[in-house]
Amino acid sequence: MEKKEDPQGLQSVKRRLLMQGGPALLTAAAGVAAMAGAPAAAMAAETAATVLPAHKRWKLVFVNHVTTNPFFVATRYGIQDACTLFGCDYQWTGSETAVVGEMVNAMNAAIAGQADAIGVAIVDPNAFNGPTEAALKAGIPVFSYNADAPAASGNKRLAYIGQDLYKSGYHMGEKIVELVGSGHVALFIATPGQLNIQPRIDGAIAAIKASGKPITYDAIATGATIDVELPKIKAYYLGHQDVKGMFAVDAGSTQCVGQTMQEFHLTQKGIHGGGFDLVPRTLEYIHSSVLDFTIDQQPYLQGFYTVMEMVMYLASGGLTGPADINTGLKFVTKTTVDPYLKTSTRYEGNGSKAQIVPRSGPIVG
Repeated sequence: MEKKEDPQGLQSVKRRLLMQGGPALLTAAAGVAAMAGAPAAAMAAETAATVLPAHKRWKLVFVNHVTTNPFFVATRYGIQDACTLFGCDYQWTGSETAVVGEMVNAMNAAIAGQADAIGVAIVDPNAFNGPTEAALKAGIPVFSYNADAPAASGNKRLAYIGQDLYKSGYHMGEKIVELVGSGHVALFIATPGQLNIQPRIDGAIAAIKASGKPITYDAIATGATIDVELPKIKAYYLGHQDVKGMFAVDAGSTQCVGQTMQEFHLTQKGIHGGGFDLVPRTLEYIHSSVLDFTIDQQPYLQGFYTVMEMVMYLASGGLTGPADINTGLKFVTKTTVDPYLKTSTRYEGNGSKAQIVPRSGPIVG
């Protein structure tokens, strides 16, 4: 199991102790350590590691569909920080390339290894039903994060923590209607049918149809990696140069839409573009007016809140904890992108330092 390293060392521990219980708690922790013959710093670190009464270090397993994707860096920081707060260890496992069978194997391994709780991105409507039921029968609570099974699937996970995916796509569709008005648009999706992105494109299409505007669309599969996505998006544009907008429902395709628009100077031709997530190059394209927007689904919270719910379930003996949490929808545009570019934080996955980030500018709802 992986343990989070404290990047700030003992000083970070002291600060957390001061926030949790003031100077008296810090002094008491050091005193207990000395009496027990343990190094004071080690005891202080152990005390700071949890805000709960003494408990075993729970083993939390997160099963992911793209374990090395940069999008989930912030999610892992959220998991790490919550594990530090509550005194847990975690494992990050699954598939690098969205192979559902590999994810199912990882989940079965977590059950056999007697994990205390499992978080899984349910990207397939049926494949995780059996492992989820097996885990629950073994007394292991299961939570979904980032992607969830539809209600009709019968999956018995306890709660979903992540963006309302269909709603986010619907709002993107409304934005497309606002920007384009009429004409033909392209909607790019990395892996059709995958439950973390298919609801978005479904929502976008529904909003376009509901508007009654004379907008037509193509839905184009791009692939799961940048090296495949980029040439497909470029080829689509070259074959459809009358397009009025190009939009994507996943991080990789969004970045590639921006790259294509920049290369062919499409903004100057009146073509609009946008998509999802906070890939650095996507943010740069927004700053330079190549893309109109991206949508932030707050991946840090998808990790932090999932650990929080796992811990509360374990700490309360199952009496409290599970609740669906919508981690939100934030449109990032030219007027709001600067703070994302000027800071490097764990919360957005582009920095590792534990810090309090000063807010700049007015609060934008």
